[in-house]
Amino acid sequence: AEYAVKFESLCAFSPHYNTVETEDDKCVKFESGLRLDIKHLIGFSEIRNFATLVAKSRICDEDGKAKSNFYKAMSDKKGKGQDRGKPY
Repeated sequence: AEYAVKFESLCAFSPHYNTVETEDDKCVKFESGLRLDIKHLIGFSEIRNFATLVAKSRICDEDGKAKSNFYKAMSDKKGKGQDRGKPY
């Protein structure tokens, strides 16, 4: 989310990215700055509508964080009870 806001604020200084005709270029530039994991998921879609691209990348980011938190919680839960000491 922060990347999209920063990208939009910087695009305001570049007249090239502020026209409807160059929305494809804007999308390509935005994709190139995404994290690699999100870029892999989004890149194959070839989304050329900037608002859609931002929304989809945000969804991928949130899903990735949720997945990471889930696996972290599972590993924390699995690790509990393992340090009881020797049974003998």
